[in-house]
Amino acid sequence: MAKKLEFVMLLDCYGDLLTERQKSIMELYYCEDLSLAEIGSSLGVTRQAVHDIIKRTEHMLLKYEEKLGFAERLEKMRECFRKINETALLIENENLKKIIAEEINKGLNLL
Repeated sequence: MAKKLEFVMLLDCYGDLLTERQKSIMELYYCEDLSLAEIGSSLGVTRQAVHDIIKRTEHMLLKYEEKLGFAERLEKMRECFRKINETALLIENENLKKIIAEEINKGLNLL
């Protein structure tokens, strides 16, 4: 499960750097949870061809992350927002609590 989540996050970060075919296959495999055979059948290629594309694309995504580190930074920012939100819940002033919650949501939407 962790591997799947890792690649979904990497696709979110770096999907636009892939070809349309690579991105489509990765989304079908990781996001839609289709099997290699199902993907191959819909694209008119073999299961092995789909497997090879997935493995090459996984390698590319990992290299992008190794060099750029966007996914790791995104995860750290989400954790910071989570902690800020938890702390804001302790504030008694409802108006201030509302303002902080709105700003947290704006920040999360930017991610």
